[in-house]
Amino acid sequence: MNFTDLGISDAFIQALEKEGITTPMPIQSEAIPALIDGSNAYVSAQTGTGKTLAYLLPIFGKIDPSVLNAQAVVLAPTHELASQIHQQALRLAQNSGVPVKSLLLIGGASTKRQLEKLKRKPQLIVGSAGRILELIRMKKLKVPKVETLVVDEADRMLTGASLETIHDIGGTLPSTPQWVFVSATEQKASSAEAQQLAPHLKFLSAGANKVNADIQHVYFVGEERSKADLLRRLVRAVDPERAIVFVHRNKDAELVKSKMVHYGIPVADIHGTHGKLERKKAMDDIRSGKVGVLIASDVAARGLDIKGVTHIFNYDVPSDSKDYLHRAGRTGRAGEEGFAISLMTQQETRLVKRYEADLGLEMVEAIISDGQIYAVEA
Repeated sequence: MNFTDLGISDAFIQALEKEGITTPMPIQSEAIPALIDGSNAYVSAQTGTGKTLAYLLPIFGKIDPSVLNAQAVVLAPTHELASQIHQQALRLAQNSGVPVKSLLLIGGASTKRQLEKLKRKPQLIVGSAGRILELIRMKKLKVPKVETLVVDEADRMLTGASLETIHDIGGTLPSTPQWVFVSATEQKASSAEAQQLAPHLKFLSAGANKVNADIQHVYFVGEERSKADLLRRLVRAVDPERAIVFVHRNKDAELVKSKMVHYGIPVADIHGTHGKLERKKAMDDIRSGKVGVLIASDVAARGLDIKGVTHIFNYDVPSDSKDYLHRAGRTGRAGEEGFAISLMTQQETRLVKRYEADLGLEMVEAIISDGQIYAVEA
């Protein structure tokens, strides 16, 4: 099946070809026809499998560029993910020649500047739920023409305050929109909330809750106090093209960064207490190759799409298998080989069997000696 078979117009097919995309990914083949038909859908698939285009292509096909009003809204849980979606939309518009205007609206940015940009009458709005609701209530973002509402990272968004905000946004729309929920995992709680929001919801899946088979999973056992030194030795040994180091808390990201800098390893860090400019600089530095290692807290890292990530390191290992899935999915994207490396204390090794059972993967214990990595004999 090709993109023509899925109902995508020639202009957008040519736009995809400019990015080297010629064949639909499985989730795109599954989701695009249903979304073009206007169905409410819960779209779930592994990270790095093309979910963003799976909903952007149908949205672009429905937007009328001559109508100078918002016609679709995409909500995302982090500034980085919202920015990635917005950038993909800009490329799609530029490469297709279809004059769809996308606007990024996130908290922490200048409201005054966003109000100025709203005067350009964008047809696609991408951003954080809180800021978008704020601008709707100010009557600066007008939504009478919005027909599609996307909730990305739905398993995270459909809880707590975010869920209430999404309900409020849905309530501001004058007609019943097409709801699209997107996630790398299927969870009963978020699925139930989605069904409350969207009647006759279709569940469209392609490998959700599974880790890409192209990723190798390795773990090292040591003391908590020795993790920074172990990380240094591993980074030197594997010499990653790009790597992400995951930690649990913001302060841990800063601590690990300071230790890596002390060891002479160029790194950037991204976490919740950083401002917009600091976060943008960190992302620019890792994407440009100025630094090879990004240290990220769990909250900041959700939904990150950085091309060329060859290794992820779990400096702090997650207790939830689905969190391991999200982290591992930052590497091995779109058919590339990747490595997920976990630094564990002896007590944390109990998580190995949990990951293996829940996610259907195999983890190999290894040691490092004289700069060389060896598998531990079973």
